[in-house]
Amino acid sequence: MFKKLRNRFLILNLVIISVTMLLAFASIYLVTYRNVQNDIDMYLARISEPNHKIDKLPGLSQLRPDSMQPSSIDNTKTNGVKEPPIENMESPDDRSISFTVITDQQWNKIYIASNLDMDDDLYESAKNIAVSQNRNTGRFKLDDGYWAYLIKPFSNGYRISFLDVTDQHAILTNLVYTFLVVAFIMLILIYLISRFFANKSIMPVKAAFDKQKQFIADASHELKTPLAVINTNVDVLLSNSEDTISKQAKWLHYIKSESDRMTKLTNDLLYLTQVDYSDVKTIYSIFNLSKTAENVILTMEAVIFEHNFSLHYEIEPGLKIRGNAEEIHEVIMILLDNALKYTNANGFVDISLKRRHNDAVLIVTNTGEGIPEEHIEKIFDRFYRTDKSRSRKLGGYGLGLAIARAIIEQHRGRIYAKSTVHEKTSFYVELPLVSDAAREA
Repeated sequence: MFKKLRNRFLILNLVIISVTMLLAFASIYLVTYRNVQNDIDMYLARISEPNHKIDKLPGLSQLRPDSMQPSSIDNTKTNGVKEPPIENMESPDDRSISFTVITDQQWNKIYIASNLDMDDDLYESAKNIAVSQNRNTGRFKLDDGYWAYLIKPFSNGYRISFLDVTDQHAILTNLVYTFLVVAFIMLILIYLISRFFANKSIMPVKAAFDKQKQFIADASHELKTPLAVINTNVDVLLSNSEDTISKQAKWLHYIKSESDRMTKLTNDLLYLTQVDYSDVKTIYSIFNLSKTAENVILTMEAVIFEHNFSLHYEIEPGLKIRGNAEEIHEVIMILLDNALKYTNANGFVDISLKRRHNDAVLIVTNTGEGIPEEHIEKIFDRFYRTDKSRSRKLGGYGLGLAIARAIIEQHRGRIYAKSTVHEKTSFYVELPLVSDAAREA
């Protein structure tokens, strides 16, 4: 399932990026193409201007307007016959490779102004291709080069200006190939990067899904046990229906005990569900954390001494935090109850609450077997127990520390544990203190 999810993510990501790159490259290409085309059109228009004049030559006087002035070129060709250079004949711009062909109305070549040394066949071919396209301007390929042309009326004929655009065509072609290569390399890199981050992104989802499955399995197992006990005791009661209630009291007490356990379990599960998914915000107020801790200790003091444990506590007075007093009371109860369950015979429980910088730090320590290092980070997970059989004997479900962590995180605090195997275990709770200005307000 997660592999399919990852592949869908990769495909969607590649499609989106491919479309984005295509639009970006197409925009760049169109802008570049338009600029190149504008430059070509501007240059063609320049070399086709009337200031490029044709000198009086035999056979052209009837074609040339009276206003035309003498000009000069390097070579002149009239009716295919080379004429000697004529002074004052202006040639096309020497910075470009270009030439001009003058024709009559039947498109017969009459005169050529060129700065190139080309065969007459090439001039004729260029003229024929331009005429055959039936457009005033355009492009074509001739031999190994690319040419742009512009046709303008010239007296009783036409003036066709040609410009070599091979370099411009090569620039645009190289730009397309560059885009294709870059796009191919980018897609490979993006695929690898997307695959890496997709795996990273799916890992928490997969972990949460696995935890959810484990949560459902553990909850079902925990509910199954008391239900089985209740069902068994009910069968016993039904099999002795003639007996009085007093004689059946033992079975009824078993049913009541298991019902209470189920009630506590379901309440804990509901609370954790509310913490995860409920949008209802807990009402917070400023309260005295020191007094809350003392009240919990006084409540549990008798139980501690009943188990023959030594108790030592040191509470710094006047520590105030902003939060829910009942929830923090529940956290301290969970930690003390947890300490009592796992304290060894004749061991001790130590509780301290002190100010550390801007935080109130609660430390609950008990002697005992301790927690192996590989379990330290997992003990706050739901239904997680280092010794499941021992925990069930002690009545634990593995939800207490998960609830404590959820409450502390809601209060923007931090809870963690440190342990020395076969010696002691300490739980630390850090909660932000209320500033003096907030207290006065």
